[in-house]
Formats: sequence, C-alpha cells, structure tokens
Amino acid sequence: MAPTPDPTNDPGPTPGRTPRILTLKSGTSWSDAWQRCLTVAPEAFRDDRVLNLWDASWQADGRPLPATSPVDGSPIAGPPRLDRDTARQAVRAALDQHRAWRHIPLDERRARVAATLDALTEHRELLALLLVWEIGKPWRLAQADVDRAIDGVRWYVDGIEPMVAGRAPLQGPVSNIASWNYPMSVLVHALLVQALAGNAVIAKTPTDGGVACLTLACALAAREGIPVTLVSGSGGELSEALVRAPEIGCVSFVGGRDTGAAVATAVADLGKRHVLEQEGLNTWGIWNHSDWDALAAVVPKLFDYGKQRCTAYPRFVVQRELFDAFLAAYLPAVRTLRVGHPLAVDRRDDPYPDLDFGPVINAAKAKELHDQVAEAIDRGAVPLHRGKLSDAAFLPGQDTSAYVQPVTLLNPPPSSPLHHAEPFGPVDTIVLVDTEAELLAAMNASNGALVATLSTDDRATYERLAPQIRAFKVGHGKPRSRGDRDELFGGFGASWSGAFVGGELLVRAVTEGPAGERLPGNFPEYHLMP
Repeated sequence: MAPTPDPTNDPGPTPGRTPRILTLKSGTSWSDAWQRCLTVAPEAFRDDRVLNLWDASWQADGRPLPATSPVDGSPIAGPPRLDRDTARQAVRAALDQHRAWRHIPLDERRARVAATLDALTEHRELLALLLVWEIGKPWRLAQADVDRAIDGVRWYVDGIEPMVAGRAPLQGPVSNIASWNYPMSVLVHALLVQALAGNAVIAKTPTDGGVACLTLACALAAREGIPVTLVSGSGGELSEALVRAPEIGCVSFVGGRDTGAAVATAVADLGKRHVLEQEGLNTWGIWNHSDWDALAAVVPKLFDYGKQRCTAYPRFVVQRELFDAFLAAYLPAVRTLRVGHPLAVDRRDDPYPDLDFGPVINAAKAKELHDQVAEAIDRGAVPLHRGKLSDAAFLPGQDTSAYVQPVTLLNPPPSSPLHHAEPFGPVDTIVLVDTEAELLAAMNASNGALVATLSTDDRATYERLAPQIRAFKVGHGKPRSRGDRDELFGGFGASWSGAFVGGELLVRAVTEGPAGERLPGNFPEYHLMP
C-alpha cells in the first residue's frame, strides 16, 4: 500500500488530469536483473546474496543486511558486512596482490584493463538496470554513468605512457570509499585507472546502494586479472582497516563533510597520501544578466538525478532588481520536470520513460527533505514552487515513500540547514542580494565548493568576480561538472582535502614521483593549484 504523500510536497492532483495506468517495462524487474547476474557472474552471486571479493577469491562471509529499492520499496540484495578482523585480513591480502601487480609490465596492465572495459561494454545494459533498481537512476542517466566509466578509462588506456613516465606505483594498495550516487563513473572509473597505474585497489561498497552493480563490475575486472578487493561494512567498523592500516598506500574518499573530516584527520595524523572529495554548497549567481532563454533551457538539466550529485546547483543568488525576470524564466522551466518510477511505461514493450529523476536514495532521505522544507517555511522561507507527487508517473499501488517532487524556497532562514548546506535532493533555494559584496558572500556561504557559475552579460564583470568565488571550477553562464578525460577536478575550502584529480593529476595522485614532489591539492601544510 502506497504511503500518504507528505502534504508539504503535494498540494493535490492537477484538475482535469486522467490518471495513467502504467505497467513495468518487459524484462526489467529486479528478479530479471538478478537472474542475469547469476548467469553472467555465478562466482560473485549466490541465490540470495552477493559475495565479498578478497584474497583474489569470492568469499561467502559477512552478515548480509536487508535492503530495499528506492524505486518501489521492494526487497533487493543488501551488503554482506564484514567485521574489522576480516577486513584487516582483506587489506593484508591486498598488499600481497599489490606487491606482485606493481611489477607487471605496463603493456600487460593496459591489456587487462582494456579487456575489462570490453566486458563492461558487453554487459552495459545489465549494469545500468542494476543502477536503476539500487539507487533509483532513470534509464538515461544510468546508461550515462556506465558509459562515462568505460569511455573515461579508455582515454587513460590510450594515453597512459607519458602519465607514468618517471613515476612508480605506491608502496601499498589504494583504498576507495565512495558515496552511492555514481558507482560506475566515479568509483569503478577510479579503481581501473589506479590499477592501470600499477596499484592493487580496494573498494568499500556504499552502505546506501549499488552493491550488485559494483559486484558485477568487479567480477568482470577480477576475471581479467585486475587485483581488486571489494568489501562491505560500516564505516566505523572498517575504518581502522581501510583508512588507518599501515598497508594502505592512499585513501580515496567521496562523500559528506562530516565523514570526510574524520577521514582527513586520520590520514593527516598518519601522513598518508589521500584524495578526499567532500560536499559544498555549489551556487549559481545572477548579476546584470539578460539572457533568460539560456537560463530557462538549463534549469531542467540542473535537476538531473534529483540533484543527488556533488556538482549539483541547489542555490541561486539573484540580484534583487532581476528577481521578477528570473522567476519568469525559472518557474515555467521547473514545471516541466518529469518525475516517476524509472521503469513504468504505458505498454510493456514501450521505450524506457524519459525522466529527469526518480526517487531519492531512500525513504529516510525523502522524509529528511520534507522536514527541512517544512521547518524552513515555518521559520520564514517563502515557497515559490512545489511539485505535486500526484503528477508523477507511478505503478498502481506502489510504495512512493522515497519520492520528492521539486521544491523551490526563497530566503531560507539562517537557522535552516537549507541555508548553508547542500540538501542532496530536488530542493532549490534562492537568496536575493543588492550589491556585489553580498553576491560574493552568499556564493561563498559554505566555506568552499566544487563548482559555481556566474551569469552576467559583461565579460569583464565575470573576470573580476569569478576569482573571488570559492569554487574549484567557475562557469560563465554555464554549469560546470566533475569532468572527464583531461579535465581536472578538485575543491576549495572544506569541500576538498588532499590531491586534486582528473586527467594526468589522477595518475599523479596514485603514483610516486621525484623526491620532494608537491602534488597539486589541499594539504595540511600547503595549498597548490595545478
């Protein structure tokens, strides 16, 4: 039975609309995807669970936790959580793999990674379908996540020689702890490039989703001889092994600031190589701007995957005298957003639905967002737009507790988390300013960000203000992203700690260069831009 929609998110059905009776697209059920996993990688999947991969073999250890899909609340495979002693054994085994792998000739490493990419390409649709069920990505975005991983690593395969010239693998394996939102294009991409550079790699499956997709990807890599370890467990239980263990050569983390700060403290104390990508409030400034058609065109794209990504833009900082023109462009655009069950179609053989986003990662996150919006309004924020959950495309009677329709608030109060932190959901906030100084202060509200954009007609104004915006990448009227291939990536302030990545910098971050080398990045003792 579907839960009652939250009243802060659903003002009611659209008058005169006839409800559509939808069905699940043929061949896309979770059981269909699971049976395909059992067929493709029987070594990694059992009838009712996934396995951990360590010491070069799949292990039926760990305590499988129950899990549900954000798509409809139905049961799916959960992570088999290891205890800390077993995790320590896994790390020691990874060091043995690392000591052998770092001496494998580059041509052979490249051949094995290329073969892995071919296998991932062969099973591209299954990997994408797993992403739909496990983390709620619409089909278009799930495929893009898989494709970005494959295409991005191929770029490194083709050009790795000059990147590793004069450099050596680290003294120990790279430990990867990443959030659930981009299992392929962030985590698997990083694993394969790290291995290509001569390192054994360890990955912890995200607690909130993606375990089956990662298990399949790692099974395909392990078949080609890539020294990969995949383990599940709580951060608190495994941090001693995956962060602090002396065998670890580098820690690569993608996640929130609270957890990232704890990891940063640990690696700083140990003097360990690290790459810590953390959240920041990415902002879009509007100052002396008139190209409203361009802004209207980009607004729906900013809601891809419900803004559940590190480079989402949840905050607009708008010159007060332009607010009416801004709303005239923004509101019609945000009303076009398409939300719903990512596999619900009119007829079973119809194409996949073309959605901007589906659910957020789980019902608890949806409730958190509803509560934050309600609290902000109660304390003075002005609701400018609230989508109707009844307008979304759902299967009859399905659980909709993880769905949040777009919400836009004007002037969230300083006491609200929506004022200073990234909501990681489809909630936009708008702050009005009157001076350039106020504009910059509002755009720098979170002590550093990964990306920002300033829309202004005058190029000179952009060139003058952009260097004062505390973001690693600043766009002029266009969104910035994490990037692919040779595009660098990092963050300012509390949004990043350790080495910057992207392009050649990703390889430099996980290899050793000349004595005394200072890597570009944010480190306790220095900050160095590329």
